[in-house]
Amino acid sequence: MRPLTVDICPRDLPIALIGTAGGALALWANAPAEIAVPVALLIALDIRVHRLRRRP
Repeated sequence: MRPLTVDICPRDLPIALIGTAGGALALWANAPAEIAVPVALLIALDIRVHRLRRRP
């Protein structure tokens, strides 16, 4: 099995702007919090998944 790394870091946008936009989107789309919060986190965070290669 290949090693896997997951890098999570905040985007360069202000957190207040992201929170306000996520809340407005949830209100506008009538989305429940169980859906709006994970979507807001995906927008606010930069998530990268890398598979490391083995050297022969």
